[in-house]
Amino acid sequence: MSQTQNAGNESSWIEKLARFGYTAKGIVYAIVGLLALQVALGNGGKTTDTKGALGEIAVQPYGKFILAVVALGLIGYMVWRFVQAIQDPDHKGESNDADDIVRRIGYGISGLIYASLAFTAIQIVVNANQSASGGTTKQTWTARLLAQPFGQWLVGLIGAIIIGYGFYQFYKAYKAKFRKKLKLYEMSNTEETWATRAGRLGLAARGVVFVIIGFFAIQAGRQYDSSEVRGLDGALDTLSRQPYGPWLLGIVAIGLIAYGIYMFALAEYRWIRA
Repeated sequence: MSQTQNAGNESSWIEKLARFGYTAKGIVYAIVGLLALQVALGNGGKTTDTKGALGEIAVQPYGKFILAVVALGLIGYMVWRFVQAIQDPDHKGESNDADDIVRRIGYGISGLIYASLAFTAIQIVVNANQSASGGTTKQTWTARLLAQPFGQWLVGLIGAIIIGYGFYQFYKAYKAKFRKKLKLYEMSNTEETWATRAGRLGLAARGVVFVIIGFFAIQAGRQYDSSEVRGLDGALDTLSRQPYGPWLLGIVAIGLIAYGIYMFALAEYRWIRA
């Protein structure tokens, strides 16, 4: 087999893994949003994070089998993120460009996050009674960081970076540049319209969540208290406790569901060059 054929086969497998990964990520976010929407509507549900969503999948009929499939998808997404970090398949910048280096680091961090999520899914499949909450882990790592020299400043800086990332989500939602990633010529007008709406609403919802998470991280640094740290579940719970909380939570929950739909659109129509 020629080198060209080998490269083509490799690209084909990476593309399949990436599309499978976007689908799995979409399922997880849609579940988080649906559960939060139930809370907002007063119909049960709970505010949870992506790991909590995995636990919800496990308790459904055939849940362990479905979760095993989702775990494989998350592994695929992890691989895709690492490919983006190493090879820059989207050709977004030169290797010596500062923005490109930051982008690659971001892809790598995302890959590690989804590696952890995939590992959690596998653990739940092996032992369905295992807790899927990530809150304690976040607080443990924050406590360790606070114990280091300049720990409060480091935690505060991380919080500021998270808030900055949240505002970047708002920017992406406003500009809708994510449309460039989609094969718009393959989409009907209706699909294009709804993919754009889902992307904008989903990114904006994520922006809200990241700003809240970053705020609590800064509070943890200021107060030297790791218990102040919140994840996605804590951010959603915080929204529910505000004035007009059910409305705020409901809007963000719909946004997270929309983000899941946007992931499905990426799974089907994203340009993937590997």
